[in-house]
Amino acid sequence: MIRPRLRPLLLAAGTLLVAACGKAPSFTPPPPEVEVVVAHAVDLPLTRDLVGRLTPTLVAQVNARVTGNVLQRVYTEGSDVKAGQVLFRIDPAPLKAALDAQRAALAQARANAANAAQTAARYADLVRRGLIARQTYDVAEATARSTAAAVQQAAANVEAARLNLSYATVRSPIAGRAGIAQVTVGALVSASAGTPMTTVERIDPLYANFSEPYAEVEKLRTAQAVGQLKPAADGTPAVQLVLPDGRVYAHAGVLDFSDMAVDPQTGAVQLRALIPNPDRGLLPGLFVTVRLHVGTLDRVFLIPQTAVLRDPQGAFVYVLDGNGIVEQKPVQLGDMRGSAWIVSGGLANGDRVIVAGVQKVKPGAPARVAAPGAGKPARG
Repeated sequence: MIRPRLRPLLLAAGTLLVAACGKAPSFTPPPPEVEVVVAHAVDLPLTRDLVGRLTPTLVAQVNARVTGNVLQRVYTEGSDVKAGQVLFRIDPAPLKAALDAQRAALAQARANAANAAQTAARYADLVRRGLIARQTYDVAEATARSTAAAVQQAAANVEAARLNLSYATVRSPIAGRAGIAQVTVGALVSASAGTPMTTVERIDPLYANFSEPYAEVEKLRTAQAVGQLKPAADGTPAVQLVLPDGRVYAHAGVLDFSDMAVDPQTGAVQLRALIPNPDRGLLPGLFVTVRLHVGTLDRVFLIPQTAVLRDPQGAFVYVLDGNGIVEQKPVQLGDMRGSAWIVSGGLANGDRVIVAGVQKVKPGAPARVAAPGAGKPARG
């Protein structure tokens, strides 16, 4: 039971509470603050950085073509040589003696052929006069033909001996860089075994061998088929090398070969580029980064990575329209370029893409640009 003296106090408190509730103002949170960039379409050169290895364009293994002892190494190991330049000398004495013997055999064969021809001519007159049997003449005629053939065989033997003597002077078959000598002075080399003597490699130009996953090759073909990828002006992709120290090699190359099959073990397509090497600064076996310029992406956007979100339907971004209302736009993504996504579809020129504060906005709700410098063009 309320005491009579407390009743007025309770009534006054209740009146004040009701009045307070009736005058309470409604609270509306302010729009979230965001940062935006303005999307602008650009034509973006498209490159691929792939691991490659340099190899010579020509490799000639210099082998012994005659048997004998090495008398001299003429060239300097690791030096550039010309085609036909002397590399080694093999003892020519046995080969010269063999040539002299074949020349003597040729002289003997010519003498025999001359005698046989004279005999056949004399028998021809006798057989016409009926002084000898026809069979005797036929034998003389056959002997003349055999000795004439023997002359041809002896001449061929002389030519073979002359070639063998020339092989005693070992020459470079191509122009290039001669490697380390694999035989020493005094070593016996064999024609039948084909003793390796050295290797000459052409290193200007060089091949850069590399591979690219088939999926990437097919993606480029698809982009070109729909008109999104412009080929190079001359139709040949340009190639640059990035050296191990990060420097870009001064001389650009061209794509020289593209394999027609996919490697079943790696799922990649083998490619090869031709790289000029006029200063001989590049060496075979060096691993490099091959930067392949495959074309230009037509009218794409570079959007910071922080602006791109994903849901079960795919990638999307939030844009701020002219009334400050947030709109969700699905986008088609390409590759990364630095810290930005290449967006090939879904955006329009002038779209204000939200890049900071994306967690605070909702589609259809308002937002406002916070940073005074926001709204600068989005470029790579």
